[in-house]
Amino acid sequence: MLLPHLDGVVIGDVRSEGDGVVVDAVVAAASGRCPGCETGSARVHSRYSRRLADTAISGRAVVLQLRVRRFFCPNSDCATKTFVEQVDGLTAKWARRTNQLASMLSSIGLALAGRAGSRLAVRLRVAASRDTLLRLVRALPDPPVEQLAVLGVDDFAIRRGHVYGTVVVDMQSHRPIEVLADRTAATLAAWLSERAGVEVVCRDRAGAYAEGIRAGAPDAIQVADRWHLWHNLAQAVDKTVVAERAALRPDPDATAAQTVPAVPIAVGQTGPLEGRLATRTQERHAMVRARIERGDSISAISRELGLDRKTVRRFARAGHGDQLLVEARARGSLLDPFKAYLHERLTAGCSDAAALTTEIIALGYRGSAKTVRRYIQPFREHLPPPPPIPAAPTVRQVTRWMTCRPDRLTSNEQRELKQVLARSRTLALTHRQVREFADIMGTRIGSGRLQPWITTVIGTGAPALRSFARGLGNDLDAVINGLSLPHSSGAVEGTVNRIKMLKRQMFGRAGLDLLRKRVLHPN
Repeated sequence: MLLPHLDGVVIGDVRSEGDGVVVDAVVAAASGRCPGCETGSARVHSRYSRRLADTAISGRAVVLQLRVRRFFCPNSDCATKTFVEQVDGLTAKWARRTNQLASMLSSIGLALAGRAGSRLAVRLRVAASRDTLLRLVRALPDPPVEQLAVLGVDDFAIRRGHVYGTVVVDMQSHRPIEVLADRTAATLAAWLSERAGVEVVCRDRAGAYAEGIRAGAPDAIQVADRWHLWHNLAQAVDKTVVAERAALRPDPDATAAQTVPAVPIAVGQTGPLEGRLATRTQERHAMVRARIERGDSISAISRELGLDRKTVRRFARAGHGDQLLVEARARGSLLDPFKAYLHERLTAGCSDAAALTTEIIALGYRGSAKTVRRYIQPFREHLPPPPPIPAAPTVRQVTRWMTCRPDRLTSNEQRELKQVLARSRTLALTHRQVREFADIMGTRIGSGRLQPWITTVIGTGAPALRSFARGLGNDLDAVINGLSLPHSSGAVEGTVNRIKMLKRQMFGRAGLDLLRKRVLHPN
């Protein structure tokens, strides 16, 4: 009852030996069975003792001193002449550990790998080296694979940026069933061709997997994963927002007319700094354009005007000077998030640039003190500082607002998104098209509405969104299945995350054979 795994032996003595316990026992069975021909035998050839390490008892290491017999095989046609008896569930041929201890150490190796597993084994009083644990893990047989109907495939990094593998998951049991050494179409096709009955394969939008599935399982239905579809859409939206980032910042003229008083002009300054920069930009643009129309090269214009060639090229590409001013005005500053705080401190009477820089550095400012001094210089005169212009939302924020469920946005986020969309017709159109795609995905009606959506976006959408729509058209059947069927690659993504955890646990130095065993065997 206390030691059920010793049911097949007769215990003769239990004695203390050092810090452990030694159990003397003999095999209870009267005869043995030949492992070669399964013939029973009671004719004893010889006897000897086996010393097997066993699981600990009450925190003390246990050694099983087992007396075993060698039998003659009575079958004259059998190649085995003599054999040693084994106890079912307790011993194995040539083993120096009981099956229970070997199973425990294998589980420790699967869960913790080498070094950490070895430290835990010592605490459990079943000492084993890291190499022993890894050897036990590598010796585990692959789990049996039953009939497969729905599979999921995805890649993972063996060595990020250089070597990648493929994991195959049974989507019905959510259990990984194979780890392939690369992510090529030929490898996946060869593996699928050996498995009959595959009906559905979930994948991302990688062309190699699509080709491999068509070659290895031509009758299987390919399903593009919805998460990857939405991720690709969000990437297209992000590129669109970057192209329209000038619309993210509120109109400075309108804001100034509503809330901002005039900035005081320093002594000797003939006008606002922005006005002088605007005039200089317009003049340089006119000079560069005149020389371009005259046929001068970029290098010649650069030498004549004393400007960098990149600057000359930017002026030459701009259709008019206002375009350059809009781009310059759209650029943010590291100081923008801290301007409200600076104005509060200036109003309170603190105009020391060094002290103010120290204060905002503590709040997260990463710019220079010169930027702070240049900004507060106009406010050191008699007029109070103006209230700051609201900071423009970042590209990432606007992308999230446009791709997030509307009911998950706060009232302030909804208001800011509405203001941004009102300033950009392109972003407003993109937002409507994103919401239409979200409705198609949420209602699973891709078979009826996806093709018209692709046609509309290709004809009217932003460049990045048109590229996304054309990509959907190239993989139309799998995308329609992904937007219509209940299958997804969620279990595959979970397995990939687990592989990343296993790699970190082994410090990225595990070979594919060891990683494969730890992926296929549940902990």
